[in-house]
Amino acid sequence: MEKAPIQFRFAAVAVDIPVFAVFDEQLQVLVAPVNRPPHYLNIPGFVGGMVTTKETADDTVDRILKEKANIKGFYCEQLYTFSDIDRDKRNRVVSVAYYGLLRPDTAAAYKHDEAYFVPVKSIKDLAYDHKDILKMAVKRLQGKLSYTNIAQHLLPRHFTLTELQKLYELILNTEFDKRNFRKKILSLAIIEETGTMEEGVKHRPAALYKFKTEKLVELQLIA
Repeated sequence: MEKAPIQFRFAAVAVDIPVFAVFDEQLQVLVAPVNRPPHYLNIPGFVGGMVTTKETADDTVDRILKEKANIKGFYCEQLYTFSDIDRDKRNRVVSVAYYGLLRPDTAAAYKHDEAYFVPVKSIKDLAYDHKDILKMAVKRLQGKLSYTNIAQHLLPRHFTLTELQKLYELILNTEFDKRNFRKKILSLAIIEETGTMEEGVKHRPAALYKFKTEKLVELQLIA
């Protein structure tokens, strides 16, 4: 079979995956050191890798996160395709970016030889075009919080209304009136009481809630 002209045979395809979690009262993201001399010298970047000839991009995400970060079974969705000519100074690489979400108990206990969580606000520089990926991923997350029930993937399975409100305030960088927020959330009928109370607290224990479905559904939380 005749090969395509050389100008159509040089672009490789990769995936890059910022994985977010909320713990220690901060939005955190998973990074790993990138050491690719002479262009990238021990600089943090998102976990990623090349798509093989026998994989879809989704397949690669599952494989890369399991192999390079020992993460599996979490919420993940495709974000955007980044294709700037010089996004990787070594070769012509197009990145299909995804973003993932981990629950706080899993993330807070996470330990790995290479990958680690850092607060998003503390990030000064990243390898490749990963700062652009981060910016878009945070914006997408903020948008999804406003019109879906995606918040459940950043919370414990059982949570208080206060924890839910703090999550929204942290990621959207705004404050909500406590009474109005709770009234709005409860009117959407997307959460329900578990019948149990929080434990091990000094203050009066609050009721624990859970989301009614893990399926991503649209709603109108933030006007």
